[in-house]
Amino acid sequence: MSGNKAVAYKEPGVVEIIDTPYPTFELQAGPGVNPVNVGRKVPHGVILRTVSTNICGSDQHMVRGRTTAPAGLVLGHEITGEVIEAGPDVEFIKVGDIVSVPFNISCGRCRNCKERKTGICLNVNPDRPGSAYGYVDMGGWVGGQAEYVLVPYADWNLLRFPDRDQALEKIMDLTMLSDILPTGFHGAVTAGVGVGSTVYVAGAGPVGLAAAASAQLLGAAVVIVGDLNEDRLAQARSFGCETVNVANGDPADQIEEILGVREVDSGIDAVGFEARGHGHGAQEAPATVLNSLMDITTAGGSVGIPGLYVTGDPGAADEAAQKGSLSLSLGTGWAKSLSFATGQCPVMKYNRQLMMAILHDRIHIAKAVNATAIPLEDAPRGYAEFDAGAATKYVLNPNGYLN
Repeated sequence: MSGNKAVAYKEPGVVEIIDTPYPTFELQAGPGVNPVNVGRKVPHGVILRTVSTNICGSDQHMVRGRTTAPAGLVLGHEITGEVIEAGPDVEFIKVGDIVSVPFNISCGRCRNCKERKTGICLNVNPDRPGSAYGYVDMGGWVGGQAEYVLVPYADWNLLRFPDRDQALEKIMDLTMLSDILPTGFHGAVTAGVGVGSTVYVAGAGPVGLAAAASAQLLGAAVVIVGDLNEDRLAQARSFGCETVNVANGDPADQIEEILGVREVDSGIDAVGFEARGHGHGAQEAPATVLNSLMDITTAGGSVGIPGLYVTGDPGAADEAAQKGSLSLSLGTGWAKSLSFATGQCPVMKYNRQLMMAILHDRIHIAKAVNATAIPLEDAPRGYAEFDAGAATKYVLNPNGYLN
């Protein structure tokens, strides 16, 4: 093998299909690759032929120019693939296996990995705990919106599907195991969702819809999803959620119309740092969702925050927000004894259980998020339509596995 096509960030608002080197078992220099990682040997890795790789809202933040991502960065951290080469140190994963790749890259050896905190592995990113494929400041591991991709620590990182034919039959659901389904589930778990809970999910993008579907799986009595986009709210209603359009004002008023009270047991932020305010014509106000969730979550309740927040946002409206500093009403949270959980989802904590839920028809996540397969070369269109608010989860099909 010598070639590989991939999706790369070019400039704000623009991605392109590029020719990029076929992966090897050694990290090479390239856009976004941490210099300390260049030359790092990966005998514990495998090379995958990509079965599916998804466009994520986190990718969209970079493509909008809202991070410090460099031009030429190969994108993609939601990866499912077939093993076609294995390094000499790989013992249990075999050529031909169909596998899900957690978006967190983790070593399996450090203290955090051994404590199942795989989102903050200490050994894969020289700059800070935690790493991911194709993402700014995450160690420079090449992204998987490509025909082929390298995955390190394969025996540890990869979730092998038990039956190839069954996996390919349900691949549009299983492709969500790399990120959005575990991330949404993590948001629901950390928000304390259980049997009989009332839940408010801020954001009806794919992660918000995955959080809503996860809340239902966990036994919630009522799941309410809030957004400004009517098409995305309609998608939430399609699998039994109640909805509020925050363009119409304070979500508490609309929650009261649904529940008879203005508060819910559990709140989930699936929006992140590009949040807008409430009401018609609302402008960007990144602390809006967090402050709103503190208002509408009952005293003693919990707020799960799977939405992305960053320490560098060159497109932010003010200097503080450019450094990730937001005007939070922490006093409200303290006075109500609320619990908060933030950060990357530790995918490996949940992905096997969620795989079983998919394989045994307990959750139909592809339908919930309106998953749609498109060829790799159509990625620029997928990014543009997703950015314009399409109520669709775009799944790239680089090698023709998807019908």
